[in-house]
Amino acid sequence: MIPRFKFNIEFLLRIILGITFLISAYSKIISPGSVEVILIDQAIVPDRELAGLIVRIFIGLEFAIGLLFLQPYYLKRFTIPLTWALLFVFTAYLAYSGFVLGDKENCGCFGDMIKMTPIESIFKNILLFFLSIILFRKGKDEKGRVYVPLFVIVISMVAVFLIAPIKEIEDFQFGKYIYFEDAGRVDLAEGDKLLAVASLDCEHCQMTTKDLAGLKQTFDYLPDLYFLFFREGDTTVDSFRSITNSNFPYHIIDVSDFFDLIGSAPPRIYWLKNGRIEKYWDDEFVKNIMLEFKK
Repeated sequence: MIPRFKFNIEFLLRIILGITFLISAYSKIISPGSVEVILIDQAIVPDRELAGLIVRIFIGLEFAIGLLFLQPYYLKRFTIPLTWALLFVFTAYLAYSGFVLGDKENCGCFGDMIKMTPIESIFKNILLFFLSIILFRKGKDEKGRVYVPLFVIVISMVAVFLIAPIKEIEDFQFGKYIYFEDAGRVDLAEGDKLLAVASLDCEHCQMTTKDLAGLKQTFDYLPDLYFLFFREGDTTVDSFRSITNSNFPYHIIDVSDFFDLIGSAPPRIYWLKNGRIEKYWDDEFVKNIMLEFKK
């Protein structure tokens, strides 16, 4: 006699919800800075340290919820209500971000791994909320050790802060540059970045940028290159790009920032490594960059 397969909707929903929250947490913990700059750019928080604390708390909760869904205890009394509370907070933030601020960029719900707008993420949360309601109605609330869910939350929080500690970058003079045209929000404090400071009207800056554009096309393994442009004459960004055959992401800076960041004459290129100035160059840019990054 062939045994009949019994479909277990409760188990399936727990797996779907658990894996979703674990993926969401993992996508943020591998690059928490990408979410931090969103909160700062939207003026939700005033500084990087507070943003880092808030992001890691939510990552810890997501990890904990994901793990709790993978075990059957206290689903109705603890795990699902906690899930609803977190989804409510996330959805309220996304509604503010999408409808009030009009933000159409990546909301950071899945870090940079799966890019979604705030509105798209709201629909995702509605789906998760709907699935959790079905689980609440269909599932059983098995009782186990009452300290298990609390233990999972504590361990998840501790693990997140150990795996991705809040960065303490003293005197990071580039911290306020978090948005670049043609790239969106950028975390200059994460990984290797090249940051060029140039004047749009400077012929030497134009020649250097043209060389850098050719270098970047030839060696695509070089770090991402961003520009801080200063404009004092008639040259526009579009005309600068046309002259140099370049298309690098850029941010316009004022005169005080420009003279604070260059040497005796522009341009200057900084090599940023995890938020710290590893090196900077005022001449022989292509040669110096190739010496550092050529494979």
